[in-house]
Amino acid sequence: MSDTSNFSRRSVLPLIGVATLATPHGMSQSAVPSLGSAPDQPRALDGPVADTGTMFPDIVRLSKRQDFTHSFLGSTYRDIAAYRQGARSVMLDALGMAPPKVAPRAEVVHKQDLGTFTREKILFSTTPEFRVPAYLHMPKERKGKIPAIVDLHSHGGMFIFGKEKVIDFGQNHPAMVGYHKENYEGRPTATELVKRGYAVITIDAFGFGERRILMEDDKSAGWDRAKYTLEDVDRLNRRCRTRESTIVKTLSYAGYTWPGVIAWDDMRTVDYLASRPEVDASRIGCVGVSLGGYRSLMLAGLEDRVRAAVVVGFMSTVHPMMERHIDTHSFIHFIPRVHESLDLPDIVAMRAPLPLFVQQCRQDGLFPLKGMEQAVEKIAAIYKKAGSPQTFKSQFYEQKHIFNVEMQNDAFAWLDQQLKA
Repeated sequence: MSDTSNFSRRSVLPLIGVATLATPHGMSQSAVPSLGSAPDQPRALDGPVADTGTMFPDIVRLSKRQDFTHSFLGSTYRDIAAYRQGARSVMLDALGMAPPKVAPRAEVVHKQDLGTFTREKILFSTTPEFRVPAYLHMPKERKGKIPAIVDLHSHGGMFIFGKEKVIDFGQNHPAMVGYHKENYEGRPTATELVKRGYAVITIDAFGFGERRILMEDDKSAGWDRAKYTLEDVDRLNRRCRTRESTIVKTLSYAGYTWPGVIAWDDMRTVDYLASRPEVDASRIGCVGVSLGGYRSLMLAGLEDRVRAAVVVGFMSTVHPMMERHIDTHSFIHFIPRVHESLDLPDIVAMRAPLPLFVQQCRQDGLFPLKGMEQAVEKIAAIYKKAGSPQTFKSQFYEQKHIFNVEMQNDAFAWLDQQLKA
């Protein structure tokens, strides 16, 4: 122990005196002898009730320095090509994920014939380190190459399952029966899209499904999720939730960000789709709700091979979210430093003039209505400046946070117009 530590332990406490460390029974706070330090500076305690409490006004003052300098609505870029190049450079730098590209080297580990379509369980590479599990649904009746969809699963506090969230297996885990009903009105999207003639792929995002975290004292449940009871799922989900910050901190020391790992895997999923001989690589789309919507806006903004994108239940300007809509979101949605330069609508609009459809629920408690409205106004302005206002569509629904059958029908009809016409 250093001399300073010895001084702190041996000298300071006796000098302060034990009587100053607690309020004696029956003595009022005002009667407690003061410490030797100066009085605390007064702070206003009557401000807005914010997720960051009394710190919120200070953070707001900091945020006013930000003017999203790399937005296409600013003066930095004169044309959409320069915007796309410059803003994507900012995004990729902030995401901190640029490993060497690798061939997918896909391996089919299981295949089912389901009448009108097949379902393949595959593993493929997205980095030199990762072999990512996925399901690929393929229509059996095809005339030439067909369009394809990257279906991006949601979060919903459900870590134990990932890609299964958007798939109807006919006989689903009881935890997924409830999840499908609550988030998709009982109609998971991947199996619906393959019935419409699309090749559809969905992967486990990093931290979900077969890529979930499992701690030493969780191993008694085993690895096979088909054998998990509802109690197992609940218990293991709660453990995963407590480890979100651990994932973020550990990835930070590894030199990466959680959103960056996920975005990279999603972009490399497009590589794999484009490599399939059945798929028309010029007709690839993406869709997702909630975390899937976030993944969709990232993939759509970063990947030109995504010719049509649907973002569901994740769109807002960031500043209105700062007061009361931070703790409604996972660590998975936060990228250090990027919002000095780009707002969320700026990120997805990097794809302009390529087609984009944003669906939002007016009663969605995860976002402020003001932020949702501002976001689509900003995207519309960017598309107008890019000379293609007609390729952006937005629609609000009088719903809470969900991707219900009505919204799916609208989204799928729009995808048909963009990818099948």
